[in-house]
Amino acid sequence: MIISKKNSLRSVFIGLLLIFFISNVYAENSLKVMLYGDSLMAGYGLPQNENLASELTRNFKGSNPSLTFINASISGNTSKNGLSRVDWSLGDKPNIVILCLGANDMLRGLDPALTNNNLDVIITKFKKNNAIVILAGMLSPESMGPDYQSAFDSIYPELSKKHSLIFMPFLLEGVALEKGLLLADYKHPNAMGIEVIATNLNPYIVEAISRLK
Repeated sequence: MIISKKNSLRSVFIGLLLIFFISNVYAENSLKVMLYGDSLMAGYGLPQNENLASELTRNFKGSNPSLTFINASISGNTSKNGLSRVDWSLGDKPNIVILCLGANDMLRGLDPALTNNNLDVIITKFKKNNAIVILAGMLSPESMGPDYQSAFDSIYPELSKKHSLIFMPFLLEGVALEKGLLLADYKHPNAMGIEVIATNLNPYIVEAISRLK
């Protein structure tokens, strides 16, 4: 069978059109998921391929729609730091935001009312940009005193209810106090701890995707 040069060029042209079409469909079905927090989500003490964004990428590999995880977490950030950079972060146009800030506020003994206000504004800004927010809570240790503990721990469920968010009560569920899942400082998750956190986050992300649909 002889294929003419004209037919060959036509086949190449059609092939390029198909690639262009498929690429556009893939792009339209791709969602950006932003991790917006502190060292607990940034991957403190871990190589990049073991941080939370990388683990979640592996968990959702081949999913439909495809997900791109953006690591917008910075070690040491307080809720005030998070608020100061939120407008800049909106430039990435995330579809879903996993928000977990406040642990450093608590460690510094900052007024829970300030933390609440900062998180409230951050959530409002993301929602105004049509992002679905997953709020991951933190818990204060008893050593902070019962009054502080009560005021701090109530921040997350109250904000979740106020804004009708997807709520994960505690980011470190099943990881905190488990020495085998923590780095030597017994505060930050190691690679195995990150795997647990990612697994715990999976259903909340699935719910966020369903809300977008």
